[in-house]
Amino acid sequence: MTDTVKPVATWRKVLAAILDFVTVFFGGGYAIGYLTGSVTAEGFKLEGMPALVLFALLIIYFVAGSKYLGGTIWQRILYTH
Repeated sequence: MTDTVKPVATWRKVLAAILDFVTVFFGGGYAIGYLTGSVTAEGFKLEGMPALVLFALLIIYFVAGSKYLGGTIWQRILYTH
């Protein structure tokens, strides 16, 4: 017997992408800010190289999660049926 795979609803894909971006942006941004001394009372303020590191982290997260790890965190949570 073969199992048919139902396609993932578009709203789940969009929600997963938004939640992944927010999670990595704020989690990674705060971590990088903490390590570089860029944490402020309002959160974090990244400029120059730390901001580029956060941008690279976002790209690596989405590429590695999608290609090599079987999905990002929120894809794994929201795509399960």
